[in-house]
Amino acid sequence: MQIEIENLTKTYNRNVRALDRIDLTIPSGMFGLLGPNGAGKTTLMRILAGILRPTSGEIRVGQIDGTTDSGRQAIKTILGYLPQELGLYPDLTAREFLDYIGILKGLNDRRARAQRVDELLELVALSDVAKRKLKTFSGGMKRRVGIAQALLNDPRLLIVDEPTAGLDPEERIRFRNLLSDLGGDRTVILSTHIVEDIAQTCRNLAILGKGKLLFEGTTANLIDAARGKVWMITTDGPKPDGDLTVVSTLHLANETQYRVVGDSAFIAGAQPADPSLEDGYIWLMRSGRAEVAALAG
Repeated sequence: MQIEIENLTKTYNRNVRALDRIDLTIPSGMFGLLGPNGAGKTTLMRILAGILRPTSGEIRVGQIDGTTDSGRQAIKTILGYLPQELGLYPDLTAREFLDYIGILKGLNDRRARAQRVDELLELVALSDVAKRKLKTFSGGMKRRVGIAQALLNDPRLLIVDEPTAGLDPEERIRFRNLLSDLGGDRTVILSTHIVEDIAQTCRNLAILGKGKLLFEGTTANLIDAARGKVWMITTDGPKPDGDLTVVSTLHLANETQYRVVGDSAFIAGAQPADPSLEDGYIWLMRSGRAEVAALAG
């Protein structure tokens, strides 16, 4: 199911433009929405989920017009949504919470609802703790409850907003693998500021910055954007300076190795390196060059 967004704008208080004339195509499967905090990602997700109304522009989810009242209601029937902050009831168990959300989502057959809850608890690896109260769960376990509630109605469109923020590495890997498995037969939009989450789960992505679409294409397109702009510098002296961004620092026995992004003309003694998705993202955000965004065109 493809999503088409045309000239989408959202303005708050008449002068704060959270989204600025966004044109974007989101294909089926896993799709990454990347950008720093405050880029407009959550606003876009909330508009797609029917929570916010855009100021102007068009949205089409499959054959559904997402700008009409009836269209927004139709989208909600095929939507699963995990917001940044999901309100949980701490004194309910995981099974009780999912059963309650199932009732709210219209799963009225008690036996079918119980079966669906059990299936999802198994899917998110929480069957063994289903009778524990949510207030005893770790952050990662709560996020898994969150994805389970989003899947109760077997949605064709799944939106997850910053799902791995604050999780430890093991939980982050577990959650990424779960999302990748879910992207096979539905559209899954992963909104995040963590580049590694996109690198490990998505082939297609878009990047927002200050409400504008900076990039739309594949992860390979974004990596290619930084080709010839990534360097390794090994020195026993001061940290390299100039028109560059230090991506990582590795302390060796008597030297320090820096991975940097920048123009070779400003980097003495640098050795070229193959770019990563993070390098492409950093080059895009630091350069702001229109030709980078055009690479996918």
